[in-house]
Amino acid sequence: MIDKTAIFEITRLKRLDWSDRKIARHLRLDRTTVKKYGQNPDRRFKKPPSRSSKLAPYFDQIDQWLDQDPEVKATVVLQRLRNEGFSGQITIVRDLLRKVRGPQKQRQAYIRFESDPGQQMQIDWGHFGSLPYGHTNRKLYVLAVLEAYSRMLYVEFTHSQKQQTLHQCLLNAFLFFGGSPSGNCGGQHAHGRHRAAGLNGSLQRCIS
Repeated sequence: MIDKTAIFEITRLKRLDWSDRKIARHLRLDRTTVKKYGQNPDRRFKKPPSRSSKLAPYFDQIDQWLDQDPEVKATVVLQRLRNEGFSGQITIVRDLLRKVRGPQKQRQAYIRFESDPGQQMQIDWGHFGSLPYGHTNRKLYVLAVLEAYSRMLYVEFTHSQKQQTLHQCLLNAFLFFGGSPSGNCGGQHAHGRHRAAGLNGSLQRCIS
């Protein structure tokens, strides 16, 4: 047996065409329970905690607000409830919204990085299966070189990831871009991390 808040949310998500499996996972309930109350929301339910009882007369109205804006803030809901005669505090509104929405994923902060024109290039290897040659197959790789400022992209397919092949591909990329970076070349290999601080000696000799 579940409380009225959970039944309220099952009914709301059902109207949004959520499947029983998705609702059960979202609310952390058994799928049989979701199906049972989804088909008959008027079943007996546990009496809600006394501090949440003040919200019971407004469940249908809150349901409509959440349908209109699933991310509506508790402060906005409280203000609207005040206009409807609600005398409770924001704490029980937040508790209800938290329970209705289920666990929220924590947002991760990112720092945007930008470089000056011609200062940095990002290099990435990718693997594209293999190509048949007679009675044998050869692996097909791609090297992508991205100029960080303009986001201009150079792509070259090869059958090797050896250093000599990498250097030739980079030389072709530098010709395409009209020069080599004044800072670093670095990137992410499709099957493992690699880095190159600036241009190593052998590649510098090739360029010169």
